Amino acid sequence: METFLGLDYNVWWFLVFGAVISGYAILDGFDLGAGALHLFLKKEESRRIALNAIGPVWDGNEVWLVIGGGALFAGFPVAYAAIFSAFYVPFFIFLIGIIWRAVAIEFRSKEPGKTWRLVWDVVYSFASVVIALSLGLMLGNVAFGLPLNDQMEFHGNWLSFFNPFSIMVSITTLALFMMHGAIFLAMKTENRLYAKLTILAKNFTIFFLLSFVITTLYTLLYIPHLSDRVRSGPGFFIFPVIMMLAIANIPRMLKKRKFGLAFVSSSVTIASLLIMVAIEVFPYLLYSPVNISHSITIENAAASPKTMKILLVIALIGTPLVGLYTGFVFWTFKGKVKLDEMSY
Repeated sequence: METFLGLDYNVWWFLVFGAVISGYAILDGFDLGAGALHLFLKKEESRRIALNAIGPVWDGNEVWLVIGGGALFAGFPVAYAAIFSAFYVPFFIFLIGIIWRAVAIEFRSKEPGKTWRLVWDVVYSFASVVIALSLGLMLGNVAFGLPLNDQMEFHGNWLSFFNPFSIMVSITTLALFMMHGAIFLAMKTENRLYAKLTILAKNFTIFFLLSFVITTLYTLLYIPHLSDRVRSGPGFFIFPVIMMLAIANIPRMLKKRKFGLAFVSSSVTIASLLIMVAIEVFPYLLYSPVNISHSITIENAAASPKTMKILLVIALIGTPLVGLYTGFVFWTFKGKVKLDEMSY
């Protein structure tokens, strides 16, 4: 097996895929959260400001999802086929949410009527909630495991996706995104809307903390395979410590009204949570609790070594470029939101 800097190409591509998914969760997470809390903003001007806060970046953030899907398809085609066939219904609902969110954002300001805008506000908020819940549901089932047959195909009923653990992960994901989005909007607003969002950010932080604690306790008590690796390797203990410090720092920064640092902490929280999931499921891409030999791993799901080598070269060039572009967009549109004739 060929290696690069001491690691197999399969491991490197697993890390690349995880980094891209983390980037998507952090970037699209705050605008999904902003959409989920949209109806908590009662005034027309407040809703327009909130939309324009994410307006320059929301569609660019979705590029990271496309990259993640492409990375999975190119590097681990067997896993791609199994995951997309297993999660056909959740993915279909997720894609409907993606479409309707985009339609709502673009159509809302095409007419001045109150009913017209209210309808699209409801669609936008509902779609954002559905997307967040769908992502959490799929993440929970990937971590928990799916029944696979000897052909590495999903062998079960889609209703089984609604197990207690996955439902709790789904709710926690929504809470995390709503907290993340409220913090981002607080960074971008001022005056009375800013005051409103400081309260919402604190409330959604409480919502996330309660969801996180309940889900964590359930995981430790009833799903031991999701904590075995951290328990067996003391070196991995650094990641839950970073996660807990980041979570603890969020209310601290909110109290000090340092929303930029709170946003960094919530971003680290998202990344560290996904790192913890990756550590616990590795080397599995899709774990089969019924028969572990049917599980899909980074070895039996990988493309050829030559393909992986080429993909890694492309990723080392392309991913930093996408990151630079994303940073450029955020730098260009930094600062507080101001409404003008070009606004939504």
